This record gives sequence, structure tokens and C-alpha cells, in this order.
Amino acid sequence: MTASRMPRRPDRRGVFFGLLAAALGGLSLTGCQVDVGGQTLPSAYYLQDDIQYFPAGPEFKLSKEAAAQKAYKKEMGDAGSCNGNCSGGCQGCGR
Repeated sequence: MTASRMPRRPDRRGVFFGLLAAALGGLSLTGCQVDVGGQTLPSAYYLQDDIQYFPAGPEFKLSKEAAAQKAYKKEMGDAGSCNGNCSGGCQGCGR
């Protein structure tokens, strides 16, 4: 066979740069969340992410318990004013 009839092998540099370009192209199309200088930058899928929103609650978290105690004290204050004449368990007079 002569040199002109030999099958041509692909150029290895061309194949290498082709694969490199495909890899870089694939990496540029994918996204990931990254932290740069304390700032979190979004991923490529931030529009599809679920939003984690927690609405602000009351400042005092025991409002129901406080209302129950207030109602109990009011009830005991009204019923507990026996001036020491109760027959048992009165918190107003301590007997």
C-alpha cells in the first residue's frame, strides 16, 4: 500500500480538544449552589425549588396558657373571697 491509500487515523489532538469542549459545555449547562464570600448563589434549578417560608408567630408563645392562668386567678379571686369563713381548700385565705 502506498501512503496515499493508507486509512487516516483521527488526529489525537482534535479528539482530545473535542472531548474537552464537550465536557466543558456539559459542565456549563449544569448548575450547583455555591457559596462565594458568604453569599449563597442559586443553582440552575432555583425556579423549581420549594420555598421554605415560615410565617412569623406570636412573640409570646404561651399566650393560651397565660390566658388560662389569668382566667383561673380571676375565678379564684371571685370565689376565694370568703374572708376566712371557707370550709376547705381556699387559696384566697390560705386554709
